[in-house]
Amino acid sequence: MRVRLVGKSEEARYRELMAEHHYLGDLAKIGHTLWYVATCGEKWTALLSFSAAAWKCGVRDRWIGWDYRHQYDRLGLVANNSRFLILPDWHYSNLGSKVLSLCERRIAVDWQAHFGKPLLLLETFVDPSRFQGTVYRAANWTPL
Repeated sequence: MRVRLVGKSEEARYRELMAEHHYLGDLAKIGHTLWYVATCGEKWTALLSFSAAAWKCGVRDRWIGWDYRHQYDRLGLVANNSRFLILPDWHYSNLGSKVLSLCERRIAVDWQAHFGKPLLLLETFVDPSRFQGTVYRAANWTPL
């Protein structure tokens, strides 16, 4: 299993798969956004998108200890896992947490290279009416 950035020539395929298979559909690449693909050999197994952090998130800001004076300057140190899709036919035990962990290992370097800022924290939002956040818990993310 390998995780890498989606190449320019692959962006149309990424968007098509995300639009077809993710319950929220495709997400435009606006602002600070990185798209990743997980592969097994040459086969695509999962897609991930990391975008600029949510502007206001009270629970996150309290957990970090931010107030409005810190937020503007430090928000660029946080990325939001805005999409995570395990592709059809690839739903295997532990695949999601493995892919997420592999992405975590490389995103700080990619974020710095693309946007010129260090990355210190990842966040995501899970719709509890649809999901339990199992993959994130298995990858040692802290629920807030």
